[in-house]
Amino acid sequence: MRVFVYRNLRKKCFSIKALEGPNKGRVIARRHFVDLTDVTFKVSEAGRQRVLRTGQKNVHAGLVGQWDDTLGEDILHSQVVRYNPRESGEFRLEDGTPVKVAKRAELVGGQFIFAEV
Repeated sequence: MRVFVYRNLRKKCFSIKALEGPNKGRVIARRHFVDLTDVTFKVSEAGRQRVLRTGQKNVHAGLVGQWDDTLGEDILHSQVVRYNPRESGEFRLEDGTPVKVAKRAELVGGQFIFAEV
């Protein structure tokens, strides 16, 4: 199933929103661990600018991909991906390289993203 996954700061986990099917547009699950394939990293620039202007956090960035709740394998050749709206309007690797897509991503513990770029 194609989903949009974002970090839920209040519940300290990842929220998974359906992009297709009968629950399209709704949060269908919350998990501390999420595996995605065919991943695209998305940032709404308007949402980012609102964060910078008001200082209030909002959902404006996340990952779009295929979610299969049964994967559960560790990614062998992964790199840490980070996003900070005050630094950049893109997801980035630890060395600062922007990331737009990944073969697979593993979201762990409600805060870390590991991707096979």
